[in-house]
Amino acid sequence: MGTTRAIRLITFCRMGSRGFVVAGVVGALLCGGVATAAADGGQERADIHVAQTLGDRELTVVIRRTDTVPGPLRVDVVTHAGDAPGRLGLRLVQQGRTTASAPLDLGERPGPHGVTLRLEQTGPAELALDDGGRTALIPFVVPAIVLPVWQQVSYGGFVAAGVLLLVALVVAVRARRGWPALVAGGGVVAAIAVGSTAALLSATVPPPTPPGTVSDPLPDGSPDPWSPVPVDTSRPPVNLAVGAPGATAGAPAEVTLSLADGSTGRPADDLLVHHNALMHLVVVSPSGRMWHVHPVRVAPGEYAVRFTPSEPGRYGLAAELARRGGGMQLVRGSFDVGGTAAEPAPAPGGLGPRTVGGQPVELTSTGAGAGAPTTFTARFGDRADLQPWLGMVGHLIVVGPLPESGLGAAAVAAPVWAHVHAMVPPTAGGVGGQPDETVAAYGPEVRFTYTFPAPGRYRLWFQAERDYGVLTVPAVLDVGEGQVR
Repeated sequence: MGTTRAIRLITFCRMGSRGFVVAGVVGALLCGGVATAAADGGQERADIHVAQTLGDRELTVVIRRTDTVPGPLRVDVVTHAGDAPGRLGLRLVQQGRTTASAPLDLGERPGPHGVTLRLEQTGPAELALDDGGRTALIPFVVPAIVLPVWQQVSYGGFVAAGVLLLVALVVAVRARRGWPALVAGGGVVAAIAVGSTAALLSATVPPPTPPGTVSDPLPDGSPDPWSPVPVDTSRPPVNLAVGAPGATAGAPAEVTLSLADGSTGRPADDLLVHHNALMHLVVVSPSGRMWHVHPVRVAPGEYAVRFTPSEPGRYGLAAELARRGGGMQLVRGSFDVGGTAAEPAPAPGGLGPRTVGGQPVELTSTGAGAGAPTTFTARFGDRADLQPWLGMVGHLIVVGPLPESGLGAAAVAAPVWAHVHAMVPPTAGGVGGQPDETVAAYGPEVRFTYTFPAPGRYRLWFQAERDYGVLTVPAVLDVGEGQVR
């Protein structure tokens, strides 16, 4: 009896070793030829960049991608020229409770400052930044690993093959007959066949649902409720209410922006991170000074930004935002500033050379006037060391046609209010993500293309970043019927 069992065991071990070899070879081929498991349906998870005008600081908050949960979560806060040193309090909130907190000291030199928090689980989360006067709440999602169907079947097949192989070995030793071992061995072969077939057919299996395509995500954060989504009409436009109580020229003022759903009237708290911000706010003063700031989220549907108005009068503003399931929107409003102190913006010239912030800048254009594309070139000095700001090499704000005075009030009703970008050049072999502001390798020439829909006098503001300082170059442009002069 012992001799018979030994023969069975030796025979099946030989067969099992071949099965192990086959499984190992197939597994190695699969692991070598298949990309890493996608997160929430995406090929790669990338860092989240969110611009925040918190108090008197213009910050860029970078929530680094994470592959391990529970595990560390790296957060970098980039300061810019003119930001005061100080301390921020960071808190990570998940499911309504604070799961981690840490202080972050901002030094005198602009640039990145980092801290590591402890991440406990996947799903929706908030990062709170407290500067002692205001708390900014940044919503984001910690994605869970979502395996494609073919990968689940393939992995399941190979796991089943391993289990059945052990069963077959035990049966071969203990059974008095050979057919139970053959059944278990057949199961091993069948499981390997299922796993291999699933892997080979992976190209024909539909991928997981792309993130954000479901209007209302599951509580576990899948799909990602703050991922870019295809434009549709499932969400109506937002209504914007602007407040600036007690705003006085020459003194810091806080502007509040309340977003409400145009259908229900409830707070609209489903904004996406769009071009590295939850909201891009452009403010124009009565004399034409421009601020490009990024209000912080202080409560569901409530945003606030602090700045110092330069003169009394009516200020016009436009908020650029993207709503999940509602596409990108541009909503306008205005607020009044009191007081008598006035520091109006100097009248800008047309295109040509000038000095801004101690740096030489030259603006030129080529085009054929209204109705045809106009290409602008802004040359910022002679060094190729511009940094990407808000994910772009440069920004161009266009408002008009406008009169000679009362520009803030006129801007609210202006036919054109555009935000044009100069994109970051693609990197050979680069996949996903984007360069952050520590990369100073662009320019010095930055090009924009825009088509003016009608003739008239327009105000333009060109922006680029160098040495962590954002340069803003204003200009006036007269657009004719058939030429730009």
